[in-house]
Order: sequence, then structure tokens, then C-alpha cells
Amino acid sequence: MLAVYASDPARTRGRRHPEVAAPTRTEYQRDRDRIVHSTAFRRLVYKTQVFLNHEGDLFRTRLTHSLEVAQLGRSIARSLRLNEDLVEAIALAHDLGHTPFGHVGQDALNECMAGHGGFEHNLQSLRVVDQLEERYPEFDGLNLTFETREGILKHCSRANAEQLERDEPGGVGQRFLARTQPSLEAQLCNLADEIAYNAHDIDDGVRSGLITLEQLQAVPLFEETRRQALRDHPQLAEATAGRRLLYESIRRMLSDQVYDVIDATRAELERSQPDSADAARVLPSLLCFSADMRERSVVLKKFLFQNLYRHPQVTQTTGLARQVIQELFACYCQAPAEMQSGHAARARAALDRPDAPSAVLRVVADYIAGMTDRFAGREHERLTGKRLWA
Repeated sequence: MLAVYASDPARTRGRRHPEVAAPTRTEYQRDRDRIVHSTAFRRLVYKTQVFLNHEGDLFRTRLTHSLEVAQLGRSIARSLRLNEDLVEAIALAHDLGHTPFGHVGQDALNECMAGHGGFEHNLQSLRVVDQLEERYPEFDGLNLTFETREGILKHCSRANAEQLERDEPGGVGQRFLARTQPSLEAQLCNLADEIAYNAHDIDDGVRSGLITLEQLQAVPLFEETRRQALRDHPQLAEATAGRRLLYESIRRMLSDQVYDVIDATRAELERSQPDSADAARVLPSLLCFSADMRERSVVLKKFLFQNLYRHPQVTQTTGLARQVIQELFACYCQAPAEMQSGHAARARAALDRPDAPSAVLRVVADYIAGMTDRFAGREHERLTGKRLWA
């Protein structure tokens, strides 16, 4: 039973291209299925989360991260009586526009596109589902519902929102101009994303050897659950039980954050009493941590930033990744025919547009953003003759 403030698929704002309803699936279930079967979704398995794809088989990728966000999101949605299918669809699609090599790839591509609209992975994810996927005879993209598309566009600059509003009046860019909120399901995905990456980056960081359990004792959110695990399972103090202690501590940390979100959000919902999904949109964000959990989450983020994301071993490999993106961009701009045939054809067609220079560069950015880590590396070696990784 959905709550009155949940997104009801029977009341969706619909798709950009009208379609006959599916006989056995709701509109949000249909969105989820389209996302799972998309080319961009499959590519996520070879896209960096923190560690580059070739650095180890067990580190998280964009695909496994998206699955973890979906799992956490559905668990919370069920307790709050929100629409689980919409949460899952947004979670599975939220990183479809991410470049190879993680955030450094996005930063490098944004620099390459300076003066031509820049590059931002949330906007690119929307671009993937609206335009770049080629699966249907009647339209480009996946033709997802408004609510799923709205949730995918987590952030948006005012300039980009204004352009979206010109292209689609009253569409997904409008809320950034009106300063309203997305659906509660979209708000939930934002929090589930944060909970997921904080937890799995601890796991991957310890697995890599770049951070240690001893260092993590300085992080209150983790240390509290580590002590609880040792209290309930004293055998985990043995030297050979380090990995079990790590997993049990992370499991408890995840649970604490999930339960905190549920309790804090219920309190906000009780205080605000939204009587519909649209009523929730004009209120301040209702999906939240408690003040104490928010503070502890910030401390954890700072720890990961200082000790993992800025670790010399990570920055060394990301420096090479930046070089790959920049040099690929230069190569394709000089010789667009080096791109695969579909993108090369788009680049040729873009030459006839009034905004030809920027339009051609956007095709190049689309092509590079869609690459996996290993394909980008192979293409870079083919075009430059350089092998940056063994």
C-alpha cells in the first residue's frame, strides 16, 4: 500500500512520446526494465567507482554501486511506503552518464568542453536516456516517465536548467528554476547513493591496503559499530578475523544509517503532513538523516577524501586517466572519423548545424563519456601509440 505522498504510477506525468500502457507492468516497472536492458547500463560494469577497472576484480564498479543503491533505496522505500519501483529505476539509471575513470574522467571532459556547455554526469545521464540510447523505431532514447527522468537529474546549473526549460517547458529543468524538490523517491535515491558509497569505499579502501582498520578508529560512525561487533563477537578480535570484523562493522554501520533515515524522515513527514506527492515537492527536502547522523556522515566523508580519494596511489592513476581523456578528446576533434561509425556520422551531420563547432565537440564528449575504462585505454593506445598501464 503506497502512502498518499508516494508517487503513484497511475498518476505519472507521462512520457515525452505517448505509448500504450503495458498489460502486466506499471509505468515505473517498465522504466526499470528499459534501463536494465540498455547498452549504457551494461557498460557500467567496466566503469570506475574509485579504483580503475584493471586494478582488481573485486573492487566496486559503477554497476555494482548502482545495484547497492537500488537495494538500500528499496529497503527504505518499503518502510516509508514510497514507490519501490520508481526508487529502483532512478537508482539503476543515476550513473548512466558517468565517464570512464570516475570523477576524474568527468572533470577532464568538463575541462575539454569549457566554452561549449561543459560536461556534467547527471545531465549526461539524462541525455543518455532521452537521446543517446538507440533501441526503438519511433524515438531516440528510452522514453522514460517524467518521474524517473526527474530523479536521474540530481543536480543542474541554472544555465542548463534554463536550456532544458526552453527545450521542454514545464519539464525536468523547471524545478531548479522554481526551487522546488523532486519526488520523495528521488530524494531517497540521493541519500541511498551517499550511504552506499561511504560504506563500499571503506570496504574497497581496506581491501586495497590504502586505509586500515586502525585508521578508521578515528571515524566515530565506523568505530561505534566496530566496538559493537567486538562486544557481541569477541572472536573477531583475532588477527585472522580482520575481514569478518570489517564486514560486520560495515553491515552494522549501514543498518544504523538506514534506520536513522527511516526514523528521521517519518518525523519530518509527521510534522509536514504532505497529502500528495505534489504537496511534498513544495516543502523542504523531507528525506533526511538526524542531525547527529548527518554530522557523523560528514566526518566519514572527510576521512575518505583525505585518506583514500587523495591517496598518492589513487591520484597517480587518476592523473594518467585524465591524460587519456584529454588526449582522446584532442584526437577525435582532429579526426572525428576515428570514432565508431554511428558517432562519426553524427559528427558529420553536426557540421551543418548553426552551432557546428560546439555540436561536433558534444558528439565527441558523448562518445568518450560512453566508453568503459578498458575501451578508453585501448583507443588511447591505438590513436597515440602510448601504453599508460601495463
